[in-house]
Amino acid sequence: MEEVSAGAVVFFESGGKIEYLLLHYPAGHWDFPKGNIEFGESPEEAALREIKEETGLDVELITTFREEIEYFYYRGGKRIRKRVIYFLARARSKDVRLSWEHSGFVWLPFDEALSRTTYENSRRVLARAHAYIRERLVGR
Repeated sequence: MEEVSAGAVVFFESGGKIEYLLLHYPAGHWDFPKGNIEFGESPEEAALREIKEETGLDVELITTFREEIEYFYYRGGKRIRKRVIYFLARARSKDVRLSWEHSGFVWLPFDEALSRTTYENSRRVLARAHAYIRERLVGR
């Protein structure tokens, strides 16, 4: 069985200072907003919907950045292959209204966000996102 989710590395930039949004999941890990792609949705539509549902934020989705990760987990004794498609999302504010799905959130500069992010595959996505922002987006 396979599931496909979409989400984004959400960042806020002000005066050249970049901060990243991490969500605290009830299971204890810190990661980016994401969720399953619903029938008829594109990955981009799913990412925007999930960000809005989970954080209340209005964002500009940057689809020229796209990273995919894959992992496996078990549900009800069945092995599930999970693919997650990540984009970048520029937040227009830091005014998060957290959904019931999460127990907390934090905005952090890159180094702190990297050390707080729980999973190695998510840390790789964050590092690539940070490099992309520094090379192409800061100050625009």
